[in-house]
Amino acid sequence: MIHRFSFPTPIIFGPGARAEVAAHLAANRCTRPLVVTDRGLAALPVFADFVAKLAPTVQPAVFSGVFGNPVVSQVTAGTEAFHAHNADAIIGFGGGAALDVAKAIALMSGHAGQILDYEDGRTGARPIDGPIPYWVAVPTTAGTGSEVGRSAVVSDERTHVKRIIFSPRLLARAVFADPELTLALPPGVTAATGMDALTHCVEAYLAKDFHPICDGVALEGLRLASRNLAVCIQRPGDVQARGAMLMASMMGAIAFQKGLGVTHSCAHALSAAADMHHGLANGVMIEHALAHNLSAAPERFATMAEVVGLTEPTGEAFLRWLSELKRSIGIPAGLGAAKVDRGLIDRLVDLAVQDGCHQSNPRPCTREDFRAIFTAAFAR
Repeated sequence: MIHRFSFPTPIIFGPGARAEVAAHLAANRCTRPLVVTDRGLAALPVFADFVAKLAPTVQPAVFSGVFGNPVVSQVTAGTEAFHAHNADAIIGFGGGAALDVAKAIALMSGHAGQILDYEDGRTGARPIDGPIPYWVAVPTTAGTGSEVGRSAVVSDERTHVKRIIFSPRLLARAVFADPELTLALPPGVTAATGMDALTHCVEAYLAKDFHPICDGVALEGLRLASRNLAVCIQRPGDVQARGAMLMASMMGAIAFQKGLGVTHSCAHALSAAADMHHGLANGVMIEHALAHNLSAAPERFATMAEVVGLTEPTGEAFLRWLSELKRSIGIPAGLGAAKVDRGLIDRLVDLAVQDGCHQSNPRPCTREDFRAIFTAAFAR
């Protein structure tokens, strides 16, 4: 069954939802979309089938130059492809990287300069005030929730540091959330992206700012992830479980407009210094980083323990549950198990301190605290 709802993005959710993209674009007078995807997806039959079924309703072109973490050159090349096709719309088809590049191309198609000129919070940043074409998102992973986000993350190719481009104008005009597109994900990708979604829900709920609406969304996202992530590994063809994780992913991304925390600062450091997949980095670090917060939010940890079904409603029990979940889905227990070079610890600490996510953490995190967190993670 296809469900339709908005929060605030119009979402078309359910098996087969992708089949409605062409008619939706045509109804909004878009006839020449640029389909933005990554190299791996572009080679798969499911993508070829998706593009073939767009015609003859619309005339698509494909940009498949996304790989790894999004970087400036990918945005530049995609913007050139948009203009070369004389495109009037964008379809982001893929995981978080492809969707972030799709947003960035949408921005740069009508703005001057280069994408990092629009970095959020940068002194002298250019305003996002030019035209942005109609764009829709078709997520193929259940992790970042980028399809419902209002920001794009693009890395500086020189430093590999992630930069955030933010504007409510970057929200997709519609999301086609089709769990069938996640069925073929390998177990490792399912696990890493699933831990990303779960971490978003946990850190949004713990973030210190006042936002009861996001708190409620985060807890329901956590409940869905806790009951369905391992199922997706054990029974990869379970469409209902895949749909629940797709929903948890969107809920996590909606909730973290409240803020994130120390786990994400550690994960961003690992992506920059060790080129680790963002979701995997969150999964590796989550219980090591969250231990720092136990004393600051015991009631919230107790609530999360209850939400995931634990009989012992304590933060310590919740962290033990996280460790067991990781073990059951194949996420390394720590940085030692992930074979990260211990010689990177100074670089990791520097990057984590500079990252803005820990500013909304429920407990301040100093340089010494980050060193202790990374040291604990290297011991596992």
